[in-house]
Amino acid sequence: MKTTIDIAEPLLKQVRQLAAERNTTIRAIVETALRDALAKQERRRRRFRLDTHTFKGNGLQAGLSWDDWSVVRSMAYEGRGG
Repeated sequence: MKTTIDIAEPLLKQVRQLAAERNTTIRAIVETALRDALAKQERRRRRFRLDTHTFKGNGLQAGLSWDDWSVVRSMAYEGRGG
């Protein structure tokens, strides 16, 4: 599909130079840049998921919740100046 976009002349000059150095086309440079930008955006959208691991135990102490990190953090640093 063809489309028209306006690119600032200094940027276009840099893209032409890069395409020549890589022996490729401006189209390939622009498509790669757009794919990279979209992939980066998608990674940002993905919700962070913390893998939970326990060692010699059964998870959090009774009364604690993974959603209440302020309490978990204060207990983890208790007596350590945190």
